[in-house]
Amino acid sequence: MGGSADYSLGFIFKEESTVNLDNNRATLIGEISSPFIFDHEAYGEKFYMVQLSIKRLSGQTDRIPVMVSQWLFNAEDTCSGVLVRVDGQFHSFNQYIDGKSHLKLFVFAHDFQIVDCSLDPESNNDIYLDGYICKRPFYRRTPLGREITDVLLAVNRSFSKTDYIPCIAWGRSAKFASELSVGDRIRIHGRAQSRKYQKKIGSDIYETKVAYEISTSKIEVAREIV
Repeated sequence: MGGSADYSLGFIFKEESTVNLDNNRATLIGEISSPFIFDHEAYGEKFYMVQLSIKRLSGQTDRIPVMVSQWLFNAEDTCSGVLVRVDGQFHSFNQYIDGKSHLKLFVFAHDFQIVDCSLDPESNNDIYLDGYICKRPFYRRTPLGREITDVLLAVNRSFSKTDYIPCIAWGRSAKFASELSVGDRIRIHGRAQSRKYQKKIGSDIYETKVAYEISTSKIEVAREIV
């Protein structure tokens, strides 16, 4: 689901008088693998982007972008290679570059702490989302024959904002997700992952880009769990 599609979908989901802030939870434990880069300032508070490297059980490494306030970290202590725990939410931002819309995805840190050691790898990357399907799920098979379904989830946020988060379901869950409809409310558990892909930008010219998405381990609709 990488690329520069326009995510200003005008999707209308169920109105809620009070946004449940518990509908979007992210916990990451990984090593800092980039400098802290200034992103923006709001009401005198500066925010920075940093990359966290998190190993999967397979041995592969995901590099997940994290947005963190200047008030949550000490630049002298949190240098490259330091192990940190981040608790926050998975957010999106529709960024316009050269007149084109790009979906910027990152974990927004509510808490950012240096830790001494990592937990079990399965606990180092934990995402929970409760939202509404806002684009028809797309089912396909990988070149190796694995079933996969792309799902775009709209997750309510405070101040009448919405995060649009790409998710992927595998195997039996992929079949189940492929039969869901726009407007269905689902809850997912999974992990944030990074994935490199090639984008054609000219005749025989390709550019390597990175897509971020949630790889689901469990999908829940109403009281059904797959």
